[in-house]
Amino acid sequence: MSSQQEAPVKGIVVEFEPDASPDPLRRLVRQDVLERWQAVDRSPHTPHIVAVAAADGQDWVAAALVTARPHTAYLKIVDAVGDVPSALTAVIDHARRRELAQVKWEGWTASPEDAAAAGFAPLRPPLALSEGAEGPATGYVRWLHDRVAGEPPYYGQTTHFTCGAVTALIAQAHAGAVPSEALDRRSELTLWREATNFLACEPVGLGVAVHRRWPSSPVTVHLDTDRPVLIDHHAQGEQEWRAVLQSASRTEAERIGVPIDPNPLSTRAIREAVGRQENVLLLVSLAGMQGFDVPHWVLCHGVAPGAIVIEDPWANAATGDTWVDAHLLPIPDPSLDTMSTVSVDGIHGAVTIGRP
Repeated sequence: MSSQQEAPVKGIVVEFEPDASPDPLRRLVRQDVLERWQAVDRSPHTPHIVAVAAADGQDWVAAALVTARPHTAYLKIVDAVGDVPSALTAVIDHARRRELAQVKWEGWTASPEDAAAAGFAPLRPPLALSEGAEGPATGYVRWLHDRVAGEPPYYGQTTHFTCGAVTALIAQAHAGAVPSEALDRRSELTLWREATNFLACEPVGLGVAVHRRWPSSPVTVHLDTDRPVLIDHHAQGEQEWRAVLQSASRTEAERIGVPIDPNPLSTRAIREAVGRQENVLLLVSLAGMQGFDVPHWVLCHGVAPGAIVIEDPWANAATGDTWVDAHLLPIPDPSLDTMSTVSVDGIHGAVTIGRP
């Protein structure tokens, strides 16, 4: 159904309080669904109910639990209950008023027929889930502007430290350099072993490893410091030998012809790279999206009005975060600019990978 054909549904938006659900919601939602909503602390994702009132105004005919990561440009429906088409329309209208890029729908109780009728497309099922983050077998997305071209496979990192390797593998699968079925734990860990600075993958080492693995893919490292990075949390003795390895990676980059650009990669430059069908591995802090300042690699591969679309190989199960959140995730340009400033020294790191 096109946006021109849809009639807006006036939604009632209320905060979701796990221990104090309003009576109209309790009359609509099944107990097993309510228990899923209450099973984790969703408060970091601003959980709220979007409901549709009955004609008499005293009850609800539909409702949906809606959440989203902070500093992003989407809403996620966990479940829709009651008159599902009305609930979906109300959530879409709610997202439009907030000028967001998309609405997603977890597939716990969603039917393919309801999703298709409301203009949602099925997401590619995940090839792997990040450690400890269970999720639904299916999920759906509806873009509120033009649909973003191309959908990479989703692969969740199976350890806490292999995000750099996973984003590189997803990028190369998206570019057609490797088949999606080649993304598995063996390929994840072997590429990490080639790129790691123990345990993290720093930008130069990651760029060198990608070039070695796929020499026909043009690689550029972007790093705005000459000093060793991502080692400040280690003791002095532990920092020293990691610094030696990073110096060796720089020497190897020069030897094999991997350029190191000393300028930060702006969101404008990321948009231009994506327009050239390049993939951008971007080093970010998780402080904005997840609440803790940990460096993390994500893949920038698409653009939407006002937002850049990423693949995040990690989901935080403790907040109800699943692969549906992390896959095809739009982040407003200003938010991504903030996220890409990493560590107390404010470094910026990225690796761009061109088409083979």
